[in-house]
Amino acid sequence: MIPRGLAAPLRAALADRPVVVLQGPRQSGKTTLARALAPAGRRYLTLDEASLLASARADPAGFLALHPGPVVIDEIQMAPELLPAIKLSVDRDRTPGRFLLTGSANALVVPGLARALVGRMEAVTLWPFAQAEIGGHRANPLDAWLAPRFTPGSGRPADRTHLAGRMAAGGYPEAVQFAPSRRAGWHESYVGTILKRDVRELADIEGLTLLPRLLGVVAARATGLLNFADLSRTAGIPQSTLKRYLALLEATFLVQMLPAWARSSATRLIRAPKVVMGDTGLMCHLVAASERRLLDDPVLFGQVLENFVGLEVRKLAGWARLRPRLYHYRDAGGREADLVLETPDGSAVGIEVKGEARVDARDFGGLKAFAAAAGPRFLRGLLFYTGSERAAFGPGFVALPVSDLWT
Repeated sequence: MIPRGLAAPLRAALADRPVVVLQGPRQSGKTTLARALAPAGRRYLTLDEASLLASARADPAGFLALHPGPVVIDEIQMAPELLPAIKLSVDRDRTPGRFLLTGSANALVVPGLARALVGRMEAVTLWPFAQAEIGGHRANPLDAWLAPRFTPGSGRPADRTHLAGRMAAGGYPEAVQFAPSRRAGWHESYVGTILKRDVRELADIEGLTLLPRLLGVVAARATGLLNFADLSRTAGIPQSTLKRYLALLEATFLVQMLPAWARSSATRLIRAPKVVMGDTGLMCHLVAASERRLLDDPVLFGQVLENFVGLEVRKLAGWARLRPRLYHYRDAGGREADLVLETPDGSAVGIEVKGEARVDARDFGGLKAFAAAAGPRFLRGLLFYTGSERAAFGPGFVALPVSDLWT
């Protein structure tokens, strides 16, 4: 088993909360991690098993009487009827770690989950493998980037061919083991399972055949600003329906929204988010981008690379010491930073991604605009590119090879 960076935060949550929800995309490794961390005597129950699911739905109280904890209940979103019974059980006995629930849907949208277990649970999100996990690297580079002082380390740079291979493979534990010729079938089956099963569990929707088309359109526009009117026209879906469908794609972790950063929290709410695909392997499959096509198409390479870096940072943020929030930045003049990491004390790091092997001072324009907007809260600006050197471009501005995400 490849060690997961989220293991320590998950252990900490189990040590002080009666209910912990381990959520994340289907096939991201939740069951494997839950079983690995379960202490001796903790039962494992999966609601994929038909008789257990029927029991949980028909007699939730009786189900829990037979399995009072500590217990792992896999795929909790399949039986929301259990949630009121778990609430009553936890109110009687708040022993930490009684229930470890796993789910392939965001806990905030599973019917009744957040409402029933507010104040009683902690949700932890497990994404597909980060490149650092695949490579067996224990240190989290975000800890260095967010520290008051930062000294670039040394590592082995990755050339464009190597990067294209990593981006096309993505991070799903099963998919990364396949040869490129076999991944297409895996991704096709994966999307079909989620759209036909997980989405139906969350909402009984009409027009299910439109979701694959919408997912393909979103993948082609990944890392761009979300424009509902334009997306509606392209996908041929009314805006009211489109918003509902996008919420379901986000709830099942196929798509993520990266909110806008602004000085005022209220202002952030009215600015357009960026759309990010939940895995670059899946993204490449949806836009028919092989490793060769990525190398032959610089624009596509840059788009997938930005999504790739954004996902790696999101994964690393899950077990970083400071747990930053992620945003993007764009000003009225169009100057932007692809990512913003904001720590709990308000300090902020800007990140820009370039698909070129050479950069100069002009490439830091967006990061410098962000630095001016952030003022004293600005910590530093990092520019990731496909070159091999680590270079300073003035106080607080550094160019880093993309491979610094995992070396």
